[in-house]
Amino acid sequence: MKLHSDSFSDQAVIPVRYAFGKYDAQNKVALADNINPHLAWSQAPEPTQSFVILCVDSDVPTQPDDVNQPDREVPSDLPRTDFYHWVLVDVAPNIREIAEGSYAQGITPRGKSGPLSLDGTRQGLNDFTQWFAHDHDMNGDYFGYDGPCPPWNDSLIHHYRFTVYALDIDRVPLEGKFNGAQVLKAITPHILAQASITGTYTLNPRLGAA
Repeated sequence: MKLHSDSFSDQAVIPVRYAFGKYDAQNKVALADNINPHLAWSQAPEPTQSFVILCVDSDVPTQPDDVNQPDREVPSDLPRTDFYHWVLVDVAPNIREIAEGSYAQGITPRGKSGPLSLDGTRQGLNDFTQWFAHDHDMNGDYFGYDGPCPPWNDSLIHHYRFTVYALDIDRVPLEGKFNGAQVLKAITPHILAQASITGTYTLNPRLGAA
């Protein structure tokens, strides 16, 4: 399989319009346009019954102590973990493209609705659900796509991997609310092929935040 995006190039910086947060000189971070990027794939195996799309940031700090603190940076040697930004399942086998802005345009406080979505697809919970769990103004179920918003003082540039999986089943065997880790576990025995592209993003001006 092959995957590409008209929104950004593989291993290149993700433009601000596709991010949840952008750099702000006064407040360090401000809300961005949060538009889902374009994705298109080809050369899927003939037996494909459906596709799954996952976007994961593998550079998220495992400890919150230094996150967004003005007197220091998050150290680069801190252990990192995965943070899912998009969980889209049950994409029909005849679909080969996701249009820019078709699943997300702007930020919805407390999260977009789900899991039912466009063209019979379902969207899982992204990890902003946990991130905002104790925030009075933002807590809720965050279904679908919400873009990059790494700590503004992180010493690492974050990497966002978009992967399309071709499956031998027409429906992911999960019901109700589900997250990215649950989807990946459920589909692993059913993956026929997969393709990924990775974009980078930072809110740290020392590292080149826009």
